[in-house]
Amino acid sequence: MSETMADFEKELEASFRKLNEGDVVEGVITGVDDNAVYLDINYHAQGIVKKEDYSDDPSFSLQNVPVGDTVKAVVLSDDDGEGNVSLSVKEASRAMAWETVKKYMEEGTVLTLKVGGIVNKGVIVYVEGLRGFIPASHLAIGYVEDTNPYLGKTVEAKVITADEEKNRLVLSVKEVLYDRRREEKERKINAIVPGTVLSGKVESLMPYGAFVDLGDGLSGLVHISQIANKRIESPGEVLKTGQEVKVKVLKVENGKISLSIKAAQDEEPQDAPEEKPSVSYKDEGSASTGLGALLAGIKLDN
Repeated sequence: MSETMADFEKELEASFRKLNEGDVVEGVITGVDDNAVYLDINYHAQGIVKKEDYSDDPSFSLQNVPVGDTVKAVVLSDDDGEGNVSLSVKEASRAMAWETVKKYMEEGTVLTLKVGGIVNKGVIVYVEGLRGFIPASHLAIGYVEDTNPYLGKTVEAKVITADEEKNRLVLSVKEVLYDRRREEKERKINAIVPGTVLSGKVESLMPYGAFVDLGDGLSGLVHISQIANKRIESPGEVLKTGQEVKVKVLKVENGKISLSIKAAQDEEPQDAPEEKPSVSYKDEGSASTGLGALLAGIKLDN
């Protein structure tokens, strides 16, 4: 088959190309033997990846590498002494893995991971083939004294440190739990309708008002101006910690609940005036509420 202009251009490009140690190249696998994988990297020399530079997986076998696949590799040397470019696929995979975990950290991605080991003060997980560490202090919201029960368990965690130079990858389960707790609290707060009257308990008194525990993990602020119908200098004049109160929801905004005791009191039903019983009577008789009067007019069957 005769060479085309495109083939000449490709060869010309390869002749001017210069590879340096650390460069990432892409190549097509052209051959595999017991010791190495051979790549066409569009260069005047072929690329070669030794078995130990292809994967760190102890169970890895070159027999599983398919000819024709495209892979990325890092240049170890532009000449291995035999005219080949020495390459490392595992180094390229490692570099790409670090880029991926950095992206996970930036985007706050929640990862589902299996705990693969227990170490001093934490556990080990693997992310994109990289060894990651979850400190015991980040395994739960509360204190975790014994990490052994976590071995083999699946956890959801976020990357909080990704330092490629120091080979330091740290994750946190606690951050995920905090995020979910905040989301649940926001959902509950947003479900509260302004104008609703609720029961609560005074949990703390401040110079500017009182915080009222509404239950279910929610609390709101009653500003000092909304505590009583009279002017007061301090919430403590009319309230005490632990006191049960009725509050009306004035506003729900930015995750905060504004309440009013005064408005709740204004909505309480007033005692209706006592009605006097009325007695109807005929002119020719006297009015009476006795038993006879109650039975008058009732016909009994014989």
